[in-house]
Amino acid sequence: MRLEGEDSGIKEVVPLDEYLGIDKLPFKMTRQMMTEVAFIGQNQTSFKMAERMIQKMYGVSITDDLIRKVTYYVGRLVFEEDRRRSQYTYTNMKDIPYDRNIPGILYIMVDGAAYNTRIKDDTGSTWRENKLGLVFSSNNLKLRKDGKKNDIIKKEYVSYAGRVDEFKKFLFECAVRNGYGRYTHTIVVSDGATWIRNMSLELFPDAIQILDFFHLKENMYDFGKYLYPNNEKEYTKWAETIMDKLHDSLTLDVLDYLKQYNNLELPKSVANPYTYLYNNKDKVDYKFYRDNGWFIGSGQIESGNKSVLQKRCKQTGQSWDTINIQHILTLKAKEESNLWVPYVEDFMKTADLHAF
Repeated sequence: MRLEGEDSGIKEVVPLDEYLGIDKLPFKMTRQMMTEVAFIGQNQTSFKMAERMIQKMYGVSITDDLIRKVTYYVGRLVFEEDRRRSQYTYTNMKDIPYDRNIPGILYIMVDGAAYNTRIKDDTGSTWRENKLGLVFSSNNLKLRKDGKKNDIIKKEYVSYAGRVDEFKKFLFECAVRNGYGRYTHTIVVSDGATWIRNMSLELFPDAIQILDFFHLKENMYDFGKYLYPNNEKEYTKWAETIMDKLHDSLTLDVLDYLKQYNNLELPKSVANPYTYLYNNKDKVDYKFYRDNGWFIGSGQIESGNKSVLQKRCKQTGQSWDTINIQHILTLKAKEESNLWVPYVEDFMKTADLHAF
């Protein structure tokens, strides 16, 4: 490109990429455009759909392959920054202030959901578990007009496609940033999985742990169907009787009754009701929880699994490698947390684009 001096003579010749300031960037586009491409790449159901959307919105053609590369690249930058912050906060856990000077509750919900990969494990399965955390406070709840349910007006997701010993660092940093240690109470709601229980005891030893009432109900129904196959009336009656007692916190009565089933050999798809309830007996005082107006279900994290993982990464025919799905899920979690503009866009303005 030719640039002219004040005397209208030709001063120098500069390559167009250098003139536009993109000659030293990893892709032939500005930082802002990289961020836009990554947003659309994680937002659409596929990179092919993202290609069509960019063509429609900007009137430019960017191949789905380039969109994929840019999205993974931006996702990796954001993920590595998250990992750096998480490691620092986790390592300095003892320095977190626990003054509990904010009236209210910090809710932490955790769940796992499967995604399909291209690699088989030792059992021949290609499915792996993504771990998802959700953090929000009672101060960020708004009662709906019908007066029956609350909407969460501010929340944050954290997603990790890997082992719990790494996921816990991301979750802890997210909880601290959202007020862990400063709220009067901390409540962890989950399905009672052993890995969640152990992780919560390590990270949030002062928290009240609540077993998701509706997950417990689902397990009781599954066992009822095992007891009374093809007899909906009987298994419904059995399960509802159990759940009515648990709803009123008659846990010891239910455990005493269920003990008769403790040694049954059950199919893998059916949880032993006695063992499951016994292992979570300190997390099922539902009458006390309801009297305090606390959440007893984890519907919000179930909804998060749909919006963060399933909507983008579990479409028909999709399979992933763990590294790239992590970069997609990191960006997806930011968007679903309403952090794209205040975090991703702001971070990309100064990020080292030659880090990788």
